Amino acid sequence: MRPARSAPEPAEGAGPLAGVRVADLSRVLAGPYATMLLADMGADVVKIEHPGRGDDTRAWGPPWVGGEASYFLSVNRGKRSLAADLKDPEVRTAVQEVCAGADVVVQNFRPGVAERLGLGYGDVSARNPAAVYCSISGFGPEHEPARRPGFDLIVQAESGFMAATGEPGGPPTKAGVAITDVLTGLNAAVSVLGALVRARATGRGEHISVSLINSALSGLANVTQQALVTGEEPERAGNTHGSIVPYQAFPTADSDIVVAAGNDALYRRLCEVLGRGDLAADPRFATNPDRVAHRAELVAEITAELRRRPAADWLERLLEAGVPVGRVRGVLDALRSAQQAGDDVLLHADHPAAGPLELVRAGFRMGSAASGGERATTAPPLLGEHSAAVLGEFGVGADRIARLVERGTVHQAQRRDGESAHAPPSD
Repeated sequence: MRPARSAPEPAEGAGPLAGVRVADLSRVLAGPYATMLLADMGADVVKIEHPGRGDDTRAWGPPWVGGEASYFLSVNRGKRSLAADLKDPEVRTAVQEVCAGADVVVQNFRPGVAERLGLGYGDVSARNPAAVYCSISGFGPEHEPARRPGFDLIVQAESGFMAATGEPGGPPTKAGVAITDVLTGLNAAVSVLGALVRARATGRGEHISVSLINSALSGLANVTQQALVTGEEPERAGNTHGSIVPYQAFPTADSDIVVAAGNDALYRRLCEVLGRGDLAADPRFATNPDRVAHRAELVAEITAELRRRPAADWLERLLEAGVPVGRVRGVLDALRSAQQAGDDVLLHADHPAAGPLELVRAGFRMGSAASGGERATTAPPLLGEHSAAVLGEFGVGADRIARLVERGTVHQAQRRDGESAHAPPSD
């Protein structure tokens, strides 16, 4: 094999990770979410998938659009897809070259699998000492019993996330999204960035371990600290807050709103808007600890007042007074409302099968975006859309790629006209 071509010089206005190569051996949510964030910042992310089925989430539908699962579309923009069967020795050798030539490798195989494939940290770092290698698992390398599989639902249960979620007196409830996967993806991306900084300074990479269980426990933040301080299990608070009053959802004349009067000054402003100066003067409610102690009485008074007017009226009045308030929205309503408010939450990409796509931006914005410096994203890839191009970059010739495609150990996506989506270089 010829060595991979050097990374191109970053274009003007390119993202901060332009020129960084990422070999993404992960699947489902945590790993793909992390690598999508790296792609958003300009990294060249090569997603390595099974040639027959691809990432598990390609089959996680409905809903579908153009035959593509919305779940897969949500976390795979900006990547290139290499569909390769790692059980084939020739293909495995090619993928080993891709990983050795990468600045970052991310994988979430079961413990021991990467090593058997010659894709473990030791294998990669022996050839590329500066490589940053990130292993993602459910329960971490030291957890007992060893090799325990972990999905978000299991980890939400095991971490206390479910116990902390739900209505008081009701059953434990999972969050409405795979929150431990998302937290793990964020932790993986942050740790990779830190390791990249050091690798650039010292020439030495690092093996990072990120687990769903540790991400969940740390993500519970004040709830875990409360448990440690009190020695007791925190009670579920539903849409209220165990330590702040009023900080919860309230009904109005037509729909629910949330009010977050997180300090004494905000509480007094709320009372002014409600026309209830007596509540501000009442010693039972003078400070936040007082209000927590007399929660039921105060919530009943506030609820009675808020029921008198529609949500839009209260939103206008409370926002004008500087009291944090929001409408309880559905997801689609929230997206459209944020976009209309100028939050610029949506990206647009043209998908070869699904057509024009709306995608949700990452939660951060970089200063370069304000001057048009943010790079345009590409749509989530078809399975094997870039197989020939990626293998060609690592010295595999056109005839050899054709043989691998013919025997089914590499898959190359076809355009609607029947041609390969990307042609490899000639031998």
